[in-house]
Amino acid sequence: MDRLAYRVKRRLLGKPLTTSRIGDEKLNNRTALGVLASDCISSSAYGSEEMLRVLVPVTGAAAFALLMPVTGAILLVLVLLTLCYSDVVMIYTRAGGSYVVARDNFGPNIAQIAAVALLVDYIVTVAVQVSAGTNAIVSLAHLMAGGPTPMDHLQLPISAGVILFLAYGNLRGVREAGRLFALPAYLFMAAVGLILAVSAVRGLTGGLPHADLHSPGAIPVGTPGSGWLYGASLFIVLRAFANGGSSLTGLEAISNGISAFREPQGRNARRTLITMSCVLGVLVLGVSTLAHFTHAIPYTDGSPTVIAQEAHFAFGSGALGAIGLVFVQLATALVLYTGANTPFTGFPYLASFVAEDRFLPRQLTRRGHRLAFSNGIIALTVVALALLLVTRASVDKLVALYAIGVFTAFTMAGAGLTAYHWRRRERHRRLKIGVNALAALVSAAVVLIFAVTKFTEGAWLVVVVFPLGVWALIRINREYRNEAGVLGTIEAPGADLPRHRRHLVFVLVETLDLATVKALRYAHEVRPDEIRAIHFAIDDAHAQKLAAAWEATAATTVALELVECPDRRLRHAMVELAARTTEDGATSLTVLVPRRTYSNALGKLLHRGTAEEMAKALGHLPHVAVTILPFDVSRARPAGVNSTPARSTGRSTPVPCHRPPAPAARRPSAPRSSGPVPPPARRPHGRAG
Repeated sequence: MDRLAYRVKRRLLGKPLTTSRIGDEKLNNRTALGVLASDCISSSAYGSEEMLRVLVPVTGAAAFALLMPVTGAILLVLVLLTLCYSDVVMIYTRAGGSYVVARDNFGPNIAQIAAVALLVDYIVTVAVQVSAGTNAIVSLAHLMAGGPTPMDHLQLPISAGVILFLAYGNLRGVREAGRLFALPAYLFMAAVGLILAVSAVRGLTGGLPHADLHSPGAIPVGTPGSGWLYGASLFIVLRAFANGGSSLTGLEAISNGISAFREPQGRNARRTLITMSCVLGVLVLGVSTLAHFTHAIPYTDGSPTVIAQEAHFAFGSGALGAIGLVFVQLATALVLYTGANTPFTGFPYLASFVAEDRFLPRQLTRRGHRLAFSNGIIALTVVALALLLVTRASVDKLVALYAIGVFTAFTMAGAGLTAYHWRRRERHRRLKIGVNALAALVSAAVVLIFAVTKFTEGAWLVVVVFPLGVWALIRINREYRNEAGVLGTIEAPGADLPRHRRHLVFVLVETLDLATVKALRYAHEVRPDEIRAIHFAIDDAHAQKLAAAWEATAATTVALELVECPDRRLRHAMVELAARTTEDGATSLTVLVPRRTYSNALGKLLHRGTAEEMAKALGHLPHVAVTILPFDVSRARPAGVNSTPARSTGRSTPVPCHRPPAPAARRPSAPRSSGPVPPPARRPHGRAG
């Protein structure tokens, strides 16, 4: 019968999928656009607002004029990055994006900069998108009620619940996640398109209203100066540009998740990427243009949002206006929430790829119950929830952590492709080098701008995390390489043959029970030269009771040896005993450690296992092997063991800890090998010393 945990997993996640169905769990272009592009497309819902948050307090109403040239600069960056990543998906058709580009062109260590950048970006993306989606719902309640509502205090719990729901959806598998999360992207495109169309009609007829810049709760409005910048310094404009750069986050998701596309992957991914970039450009430009005309102003607590105000101005009051507003806000919330789903697709793929290169734990390469990389999904969920709690689900605070990661990845992709084309003689080589180099330079400039202008607002955390993250990944890789160097050292042919003339087996005895008898039975099956049952006398009273019980039973033919251990250092005593036994260089020793396991929680709580600790203590001895023999106490049946007291000819012999023990008297019935002695049989639960 399946264990309870597995039955619960099956009920929650569905039937397990076999590995052969991995090829079936792919996305067509339309579904991929909804799943992988929702992060990028949905960022248009708050990109313009984040620019206004910087400009309005300094330049006042003139911020809405400055918004357009800053948006134009962002769209130019979008064009460059689209050309760059179109090149990426055609050349590198495996998940990893800029990480793979950097690894193949700059080596694995430099590539960890891109790995950390993408991993950080994915984590922050989940928190930002979910928080912005909850803002959309709170904004709807705010506008429908005409003021603050109790929903304002539910920002954090709603956001946390959505993250858990997204994790559950992705644990069910790629296909289910695609079907569930593709539709909102198209609903959002339709919603913003409807806003733009209605606003254009109302604007042409002179009926498009303006926002009240001094509405209660709005951010403070500054006094505009004169000149083209309207009193704003270059520093302020660069800060606004950095904030607006959050509109481009998610552009790398298609290259990172290219493994989810159907064949031909490169061509399908490029088509989806170009479509996504065109849609994103229209949305960003449309939202900024409407803000320019309506003067929709950000609010201190984030609600109502700029896009919510634009929908309210476009549709007006009345029943139809309310229906339009509800449609737009629900579509916005859904696409932002599903935008948070993109990292649940990209993060596990990337983490598995980095883990295959041995820079992350190998557990991240394993597919779970439904063929998803479950460990990566769970890790992303935990860290994103922690970040959400620390920032209290504030979009403004999270944006300060946002763009550095993704633009660092853009920089690595552009630089890597520049190096790629530099080494090859191909058509349009100079053009490709120029485009990718320019994309790298612009992205690096954005990283620098963001690090400087947003340093005190939280960007310092990312600046600190980056080098620490790169160091940690390289350190993990060094550990894996050291392990491979030790374990991969194979001796001359025939190294698996026994090298010792004498083989001993020690069975460690805690008490006389079924687990001990099973270990003794296995010791006989190994057919060593000598079997010894060893008990370390930490508690003299218990040791004497054990010796008496051992004398009185017919369950074993092996004599018990009591090893005195007055200082109660059990592992130290075992190491000394094993070292003395094998010091002649001609003796090999196998230590059998019975481990009593418990299926129920109470049994696990009441009993502490020391088998692994003993194996670890003996592991450094050259001629000693340790085999752990598990015995499930909860499922055991006391059948087949003769526990009837009978007089035994064996004697328990106390042996001091500080001197070599005298060999135990062998029983006539004890098996002895004749001829060459085979090495101990390897069991699934054994551990090499």
